[in-house]
Amino acid sequence: MTSTFFGLNIAASGLRAANAALNTTANNISNVNTDGYSRQKVKQEASDAIRVFAKYGCAGAGVDTIAIERIRDSFYDVKFRNNEQLLGNVSQKNYYNKLIEQYLDDDGTTGFSSLFTKMSSSLQSVMTAAGTTESKSTFISQMQSITEYFNNAYNNLQGAQADVNAEIKLCADRITSIAQEVASINKQINVIEMTGTTANELRDKRDVLIDDLSKMISVEVKETAIVDDTQPDRETGATRYQVWVAGGYELVDTYDFRQMVCVSRPSDGATNQNDIDGLYDIKWGSASYKDGDNIAELSDFAIDSMLIGGELQGLLAVRDGNNGQYFNGDCTFVDSESRPVKVTVKVTDKNLMDMTKCTLPIEGAIHIGDQDYRYDSWEYDGKDTYTFTIDGETLKSMPEAHRKVSVGKFNDYQGIPYYLSQMNEWIRQFSSAVNGIMTTGYPSNSDEEPGQFLLTGGIDMNSAAQYSYDQLTEKSENKGYYMLRGGNFEVNGVLVADASRLSTRADITEGESEFGNLTKLRDMFNTAKIFRGATSGEFLTKVLADVALNTSNSGTLEKTYTALETTIDNQRSSDSGVDEDEEAANLVKFQNAYNLSSKMIQTLTEIYDRLILQTGV
Repeated sequence: MTSTFFGLNIAASGLRAANAALNTTANNISNVNTDGYSRQKVKQEASDAIRVFAKYGCAGAGVDTIAIERIRDSFYDVKFRNNEQLLGNVSQKNYYNKLIEQYLDDDGTTGFSSLFTKMSSSLQSVMTAAGTTESKSTFISQMQSITEYFNNAYNNLQGAQADVNAEIKLCADRITSIAQEVASINKQINVIEMTGTTANELRDKRDVLIDDLSKMISVEVKETAIVDDTQPDRETGATRYQVWVAGGYELVDTYDFRQMVCVSRPSDGATNQNDIDGLYDIKWGSASYKDGDNIAELSDFAIDSMLIGGELQGLLAVRDGNNGQYFNGDCTFVDSESRPVKVTVKVTDKNLMDMTKCTLPIEGAIHIGDQDYRYDSWEYDGKDTYTFTIDGETLKSMPEAHRKVSVGKFNDYQGIPYYLSQMNEWIRQFSSAVNGIMTTGYPSNSDEEPGQFLLTGGIDMNSAAQYSYDQLTEKSENKGYYMLRGGNFEVNGVLVADASRLSTRADITEGESEFGNLTKLRDMFNTAKIFRGATSGEFLTKVLADVALNTSNSGTLEKTYTALETTIDNQRSSDSGVDEDEEAANLVKFQNAYNLSSKMIQTLTEIYDRLILQTGV
């Protein structure tokens, strides 16, 4: 039989339930504009009925407030995060593609096409007055403007690469910071939820962090309940929360996390001739790793993986994108008897058989089989074979023959290395064509002096020394104009100092006004296909077509993924976001429930007063 005051207990449970619902509604309303907040709802169920020995059998016992749960659908979280990593990828590409386009764009005054046109016009002026030094000086000055254009463009692109490299480190550090924070929140969540309550706000905070993480790198999460092995049926309340990134690297496992560590490549560890010093490789380290610890404790992170996703993949594509043109081949012979050790590599990629397209560093890092080595120099036979001289100080194990060899990594994107290599290819082919003409001619004021070559490069940044014509064309090296790059492209200092030595004549028997050699040079400018099937002056047209297409593609994709981001976020908000109108309706509903429960208590109080005071029960 139930208690006389049983009805009062029932009404009190309703009062408590309504009060919990009102407090939850108040919390929802106060967080209507809070980013990442998930709408909360009170979960209620009828209390277990009490068996009474009466005709009606069981009596209802009121309501139990089970939990305050957040309303959130993981399906939308997955969709949102997948889109975020795509958006982060293309947004970084789009930003830097626009920057590269600005560096190469012709403003009508200082751009390549403008300078090339002025140089061609000054050449025409020399042809009308081949015996005068003033016109020659103007032509050489205009040619210097072109070399300076490439110097500036090369330095600007390398500066952009340095910026991207720094941003990669910031991105890696932020990923590590989020991993540490998620691991800390996991612990707080388990401490709270092991008491039987739900840590809604902490779960929202964790989800916001995972959303942020998904824009930087591809993310996959999994949460599983922790089971007590001694009592498998007992709910512990604790969960194991795991986060994987980049297609399989475990970043967080409940309270443990891993670090993404950036390690600068050594000065002799370059993988591309045009890369700046100190590019970062990414390593995978434990939570306890700190700066100054042994790098050998770190494991490799595949920066060439297509599964990285997010801003990190976009940044790596811009920094390392070589359009798939990197050194790779098969080791055919290892001369282990020689000191230093020499490794012979046979290549099949046509790109590697053309020195105007060569991007191999003079010294750098080489991967043979599954081992990394350093090489001090390399030789090319002019056909399909390279021979590398391995650095003895870094030789820890003997390389094996018949293994795959690579310098650098495949990256099928037209990033900064691609544009630098395109620039170098034009410079080398143009210089070779110009010098080939100029060295066959004669100055207008001398029948004895040989024709001077016009274009060369500085040997280093610390002196005015330039490569000689013999160094540029030495057949034994088979490297041709490989030493010329945008950063060291120059006009021969001999001609800068004395313009009269410019080779204008093609026939030594003719007078000083003869300009047959300049006619050859003009015809070469106008007709010779020296770069990607185009004439010399069409260089920018070809390269700008590449960057314009990449900018257009990345811009279109960024707009698409941004629109999808809005759509998916709206879908997610419609489920988990706070709706002001709905909460206002709930407020009235729960207020009425509270008032009715209060009224019920008041009514029962009057009944008990009458029962006790007037009947003496």
